[in-house]
Order: sequence, then structure tokens, then C-alpha cells
Amino acid sequence: MRDGFIKVAAGTPEIRVADCTYNAQQCLTLMRQAADQGVKVLCLPELCLTGYTCGDLFLQESLLQGAEDALAHIIRETKDLDLVTALGVPVRYHGKLFNCAAVLCRGELLGLVPKLNLPNYTEFYEGRWFTSGRALLGSDFCIPFAGQENVEFSPGLIFRCADLPQLCIGVEICEDLWVADTPSTRLAQGGATLMLNPSASDETVCKDDYRRTLLSATSGRLVCGYVYADAGWGESSTDLIYAGHSLIAENGTILAQRRFETGLTVTELDLEKLCHERQRMSTFPADAPDLFPQYFRLNVAETTLTRPVAKNPFVPADHGDRAARCQEILTLAALGLKKRLAHTGARTAVVGLSGGLDSTLALLITARAMAMLDRPMTDILAVTMPCFGTTSRTKSNAEILAERIGTTFDTVDIGDAVKVHFRDIGQSMDDLSVTFENGQARERTQVLMDLANRTGGMVIGTGDLSELALGWATYNGDHMSMYAVNAGIPKTLVRHLVAYVADEAETRDPKLSAVLRDILDTPVSPELLPPKDGEIAQRTEELVGPYELHDFFLYYAVRWGFTPGKIYRLAQYALGDTYDNATLLRWLDNFYRRFFAQQFKRSCLPDGPKVGSVTLSPRGDWRMPSDACATLWRAQLEQLKAREGV
Repeated sequence: MRDGFIKVAAGTPEIRVADCTYNAQQCLTLMRQAADQGVKVLCLPELCLTGYTCGDLFLQESLLQGAEDALAHIIRETKDLDLVTALGVPVRYHGKLFNCAAVLCRGELLGLVPKLNLPNYTEFYEGRWFTSGRALLGSDFCIPFAGQENVEFSPGLIFRCADLPQLCIGVEICEDLWVADTPSTRLAQGGATLMLNPSASDETVCKDDYRRTLLSATSGRLVCGYVYADAGWGESSTDLIYAGHSLIAENGTILAQRRFETGLTVTELDLEKLCHERQRMSTFPADAPDLFPQYFRLNVAETTLTRPVAKNPFVPADHGDRAARCQEILTLAALGLKKRLAHTGARTAVVGLSGGLDSTLALLITARAMAMLDRPMTDILAVTMPCFGTTSRTKSNAEILAERIGTTFDTVDIGDAVKVHFRDIGQSMDDLSVTFENGQARERTQVLMDLANRTGGMVIGTGDLSELALGWATYNGDHMSMYAVNAGIPKTLVRHLVAYVADEAETRDPKLSAVLRDILDTPVSPELLPPKDGEIAQRTEELVGPYELHDFFLYYAVRWGFTPGKIYRLAQYALGDTYDNATLLRWLDNFYRRFFAQQFKRSCLPDGPKVGSVTLSPRGDWRMPSDACATLWRAQLEQLKAREGV
């Protein structure tokens, strides 16, 4: 439960219709298995103590008393289980029968939540036996049930963990999820971060797709975790089949599911992540009326992670639509540039082409924008500006790339101009300091700006999101442009997009594909220091750290506001096979140091399009003072280093 993680499960027991004693034992087995696996919250199916398909047997006293006795037995047997469980049971109240979820923890029945929406169409006939709990909305009754004298009975119950405030549970039952005005909406508005749904949804062809979509959309709309436990083996097959399609979702993503099986579906939810998202959404309500909190306690323990955590969170996952996602990202960036070129009436788009990854992507995006405007590629002026650190490999790749795209191409050797500048300011050519490096970067920007003026054009920026996060840009050098097409694209995604274009061009233009692949194989470098034996001497990732790590840190620090400790834990889990603890902590500390120190560069960025969930534009998502201190964050890192012996 540390860092907001909590292990949850959906369970589908093997049942016998109307055999409450047997069904209770099956539920107990799953509850014990869940507790043994560290599960803290378990959801079991609708009416699982009787079986959903009992039909008119629900009007039999023996069945109803048997269900109540079975629940009492479960409560007695689970008083030592550190586990909250919701399971389905019929409940009588004032001469009516209600389809309820019983919520229990450590030998206590916390409450009974009646179903509000009773399907009575096609194959469903719940209205024949049950009464909707709608008449009880806004009320909170206490009734004797299952051996306990005062059991809360209301559709407005909400279950709060006294030991983990982020854990707040709401319950709706099967059809309640499928209606226009779901109970979960009101429960989420009242603070519920986790929805449990005991369900008995029969299976028909393609219904599972709809169920996944519904669950995913609901968890995303409500910014919550959602555990859906479906009835399965043992329900009557007289006319219907129950497949036990259990699912667990979090904020729009299906984390785990199983179908056609009994047993447990287990994963972890990140409640801290959900709370952060609600906190930043100014449109998410803070409260809802007529909800009645019931408190319970759980032991706060370490949660072992099994949920998927991507090594490269900015890179589209390979779900069969990766190509479409890449195409969309390139299109979004190109649309922004298309608008800017059209609005300004720019006659040219000037791109400084180094033969490196960032300028390559900027050129590819610019070419797409020109194609959208039905303008010739010759309206792009690609300029290579060799100087003291330029290698023949990168210079050649820049020339080939410009030729394959069909741009106007120019070479401006800035070596002499930089030497004159160095002479003017008293900078020795033997002093390979930051002045030696940045003098070249600023000269290149001056050349591009002046060429844009001469050709009636605009300079297209090449710096990416990762460089902006680390401040790895020369202020008023490559830091500046007239439109920064890569500003919302992190380095790991830059690499992925260029690889996508290389794959796309393999048949159509093999030479373009080949030069893109060689650019991908070239070490990332600003090439501001003289080569050694003709090879690049300055490798960025040796100086600031692997971009794979920095993009991981950036995503969780900015998008989700996680602490350094939680980011480190996730990095260990996702990237621990590649990097040891000392390496992770070293570069995480470097990330925070640079991120805070370099905000002043981000405070005056040129315009550029947002294409993903993270942007550092001072006019968009990220408002940070340039003088903010990193003390709190780095102090946490020092504690981590001491703990790890680093």
C-alpha cells in the first residue's frame, strides 16, 4: 500500500445453483487465496451465494435463509483476513426482496448496498423477484442481517479506509454500470476512488468487446479504479451462458482480465495516481450529497507490483495500431506548422540540418506540413553548418536526407565566423569550455535567422521535450526558433518516429530509409567539440544521462507529480534489468537538479504544438517559477541514497 499502490482482485467462484453452503465455501476459498496473495480488496459476483439463475426459487424461504446463514458463516470465518470483500446476496427488507452487495472486512459486515437498476427486458427478469433500491436513495437504515444487529443498508454507502485515505470504495451492481446515470458517477463525486461491481452478465457473441469498452470508458470518465467480477461456471445453462468475464480497469486502461475461467484476476491499482488526476482536474466535483461513509481498517503493508509499467512511457505500445499512432503524432505536429506557415505567409521554412535525430524529425514534419499546403519541397531551405565538431558522417547524412526529401539545400561553414567572434571576445581556441561550445550554437542560430529574413521565411526549431526538461540547449542558440515543432516530443519518441518513417520508406525510397537508419545509429551529440580520429567526441548521454531514463523520470514527475521515491521504485521495477540502483539514483538526482535549475529557459520558449500528455510550454500545461528550489526533492533522494548505500 506504500506509494498508493493497492492489490485488488475480481473473483469468479465455481458455484452450484441454490446450494448456499457449497457456494459460501467456494467464496471462502477465493477470499483466502486473495489474502495469501496480498490482495486488500476483492469483488465476487452478483448473487454468488445463491447463484444468479435461481429464478422463482428467490421466492423460497429456504433459499433466502440459506443465503443469510451462508453469509454469516463467511463473516465468522474471515475475521482474521486483512481483506475487504464485496459479494452478492439477496436481502429482505420491509416485505420486499433486494439484490444486494454485502461488503465485509475482518469479521464485520460493513454494509449492504441494494441494486438500483433492475433489468427486465430480453433475457432478464429481475423485476419479477427484486425491488429497486431507488426508493432508499438519500436514506441510511440499519437492519439486522447475517447475525449482526445493526447493518447499514443504503445505496448511498461509501466505504473509507482509515489507514489509507486514498482508498474509498463505492459499489454498484451489474446493470447499474450499463445505464445512462450510473450510481458510480455519484459515488465518484463523493470521493470513491475504487468501484466494485458484483455482476452476472451472460455471454453473447462480441459482448465482451462492449463490456471492455464500457468499463474502460467508465473508469476513465470517473478517474477511478474499477473491479468487475462476473458470474461464471456453475450458473444455470438452461438458456444462457456465463463466461466469468472479470476485468480490472484504471482511469481508462484495462489492467487485467480473464474469461471462461474461475478463480482470481489480480493486479494493483495506483490510488495516488488517481487522486493526483482528480486534484488537477478543476472540473471534477469535490463532493456529492446523501452519501454515508463507513470506515474500516487494513494493515498498511508493502504491495508487490505485477502490473505493467512501460520502460518507455511516451512510446506508443504495440497493440497493433502503433503505425497509426505514429502517423497521428506526425500529423498533429505538421498541422501546427501548417497553420503557422499559412498564417504568417512565410515563403520558406528554414531548418538547420545537422544529420542528427532532432533536426531529422523537424525536417520530416516540415515536409509533411508543406505537402498539406500543396507546396513544393523546395520551399524548405535545409542548411548544414559544419564547424569544429562536425564529422563527415553527420554532414553526409544531412546532405543525403535533404536530397531525398527534395529540399533546397545550402552549406554555410561557420568556422571562420566563430573564430572571428572568439577573437573579438578574447576566447582562446584551445579553451574547450562552454563558451567554445555555445559560441558555435549561437552562430548557427544567427545564420538561420538571417537566412529566414533573406528568404522571407521562418526558422523551424529542432529541440525536443527531453532537452527542454534538462535545459540541454544553448540559451538564444538552438533554444530559439520561430516555431518549435519538436517541443512536445521527447527523445525516446523522436527516435521511434524516425524509425517509423524509415520503415515506411523502405520500399518506396530505399535510400531515404537507409540514411534514416544510419542517423538512428549515430550517437546523440551536439557536435560542438573537435572529433577524435574522425569520430564524434561529445556524446550527450554520457554527459547528462540516458534519455531512456530521463524520459521515464519526466513522465512520472510532470504528468503524475510522483515523489522521487516512487519514481525510483517504478524505475527499479521497469528498468532494473538494465540499470543498477546506483545508476538510477545518480541520473534521477541529475534530472531534478537540471530540471529546476533550467526552468528559465522554458519560461521563454517559442511556440510549438502539444502532441502528448506532457508539455513544458509556459503558455500551456506547465507553470513553474524560474527560481523554484529543488531542496525538498533532492533531500528525498539523499535519503534514498543513504538507504541504498549509494
